[in-house]
Amino acid sequence: MALSEPAQERIRRTDPADTLSPAARAAALRVPHEPAVRVPAPLPPPPGTVELTGPVFGAADVGPLDHDLTRQHRGEPVGERIAVGGRVTDRRGRPVRGQLVEVWQANAAGRYAHPLDRHPAPLDPNFTGAGRCLTDDDGRYRFVTVRPGAYPLGGPEDHWRASHLHFSLFGTAFTQRLVTQMYFPGDPLLPADIIWHTVRDAAARSRLVSAFDPEVGEPGRSLGYRWDIVLDGPSATWTEEGR
Repeated sequence: MALSEPAQERIRRTDPADTLSPAARAAALRVPHEPAVRVPAPLPPPPGTVELTGPVFGAADVGPLDHDLTRQHRGEPVGERIAVGGRVTDRRGRPVRGQLVEVWQANAAGRYAHPLDRHPAPLDPNFTGAGRCLTDDDGRYRFVTVRPGAYPLGGPEDHWRASHLHFSLFGTAFTQRLVTQMYFPGDPLLPADIIWHTVRDAAARSRLVSAFDPEVGEPGRSLGYRWDIVLDGPSATWTEEGR
């Protein structure tokens, strides 16, 4: 994720893992490098204390345009219009209703709207790159956005990230969160994307690639991509927590 990548030089100076493969070094950049901070709490804490005291999201918090990243500003963003949709299910294919789904992404030039992103690509004043929605009774979600551009990871190897969307899915509290990434079919950068290859299992990697689906898009305006998310079981969608 680009937001962690500006720390690359600091980690490279202090981490002796330069002898590791490029994929292993990339993975090392995505984990904490400082010890955990203990937060004082009553002992023993009541069951579920963290979940009950963390922020909880509900339908009232999701606005009517939150799912459409192309309509959140006065002007039109630059880039190829796409729509991404699918179903969120459990291991048995049952829909997960009322699931808060969030996305964030780089703009069409491959830059995030974040002060820590130092990629010299231009920012888009009409594109923030973040959206959210709730799944319906059939577990379906849908976002309208622009296709994100590729961007370099930096370093002498000249690695680039393939186009991707970051997804997070919340349970009933902020701490119940899964984070993953979705890629696009046929992307020529995908076979060389070292973050994608940190997922060791080939079948799990393939499940992170969406499928072109015109029915998800809007005729004459946007291409469509279908990407279903399975929360658990042997066919679960890979997440950054290691599932």
